[in-house]
Amino acid sequence: MPEITMYSTAVCPYCINAERLLHSKGVTRINKIRVDLDPEKRIEMMQRTGRRTVPQIYIGDRYVGGCDDLYALERTGELDALLAA
Repeated sequence: MPEITMYSTAVCPYCINAERLLHSKGVTRINKIRVDLDPEKRIEMMQRTGRRTVPQIYIGDRYVGGCDDLYALERTGELDALLAA
């Protein structure tokens, strides 16, 4: 399974939902980068993704986007393929 990286905050409901979906797919480890604890990480996230909101998710080297993007991949069946790579 590829490494999952998620920029997140402690109380973001979208982060929690994205993490819940990933866990339901068998993901046991998510490299969470807490942008609420480290403002430099938020700047890093914005530079990498062009977005300001969390979560921002990478599966392996592929940038997935946010929670809505992750669920869109689930609806099309692409999420399983990404996680199986």
